Amino acid sequence: MRGWWQDLTDLVLPAECAGCGTPRTVLCPRCRAALAGGVPRRVRPVPEPPGLPAVYAAAAYADEVRAAVLAHKERGLISLAAPLGAALAGAVRAGLRGTAAGPPGTAGAPGGHGGGPAGGGRAPVLLVPVPSARQAVRARGHDPTRRIALAAAAGLRRGGVAARVLAVLRQRRGVSDQSGLGSRQRRENLTGALTTAPHGAALLRAGPVVLVDDLMTTGTSLAEAARAVTSAVYAARVREEMEAYRTGRSRKEGNPVYRASEMRRAYGAGHVICAAVVAASPDSVVENQELTKNVHRCR
Repeated sequence: MRGWWQDLTDLVLPAECAGCGTPRTVLCPRCRAALAGGVPRRVRPVPEPPGLPAVYAAAAYADEVRAAVLAHKERGLISLAAPLGAALAGAVRAGLRGTAAGPPGTAGAPGGHGGGPAGGGRAPVLLVPVPSARQAVRARGHDPTRRIALAAAAGLRRGGVAARVLAVLRQRRGVSDQSGLGSRQRRENLTGALTTAPHGAALLRAGPVVLVDDLMTTGTSLAEAARAVTSAVYAARVREEMEAYRTGRSRKEGNPVYRASEMRRAYGAGHVICAAVVAASPDSVVENQELTKNVHRCR
């Protein structure tokens, strides 16, 4: 594991730019622009796994951006958490703007603050990181996705968007190394692999959910995370409604116990409204030309 003196050295005396190797800087202006200088846009992998929410990416996973993401994740350069978190925050904002689905009074929702000053009574956006395997976190000495999620949440709050990080997803079983696996093999490897921590469903109901990760390749991790969140929150709601029905407190009309499909589509607290990532595979389909320009610039 990395020592605290190594982390301090990275912060105070960066050896070189993580993207291109320019000396004496964490991330040079050119690489910073490649990471977060464009307009984050919606992306989707091909093939698209079932259950994948709308995904927004800040940049293409190529060249300087790829080097910066890997330096933070694999080499533990924690000084990169701030610029990566800023890029992730931009992708979250794009997702909130592009999702007309948030509950009234929340960021990105019709009638919400949409980036203005956060007011009282508005539910915070919940950033839920896709978890890494425990052995990977131990080997790296840190949890990279959680770290950049915290940086992104801080940046969103500074910009007036109420946001907090909920690291409530857990791996319920071991999974194989994803590298070298095709999209179908990744889906089989990850299906049913995630669950929520005890009382996680209750915490998730504090606001709308945005799944976050540093990278999207095939989208299978995000799709499994969406399934785990939705299943946990829906099961908790059904249990409450069943208890209310048993004690005679449930509404007879519109009881969501008997309208499961509507419950799953209902936007609000605990609902996964979108996903946001720092970077997406250059093979992903983009919804406009801006990210395509970023892809070409990074190559």
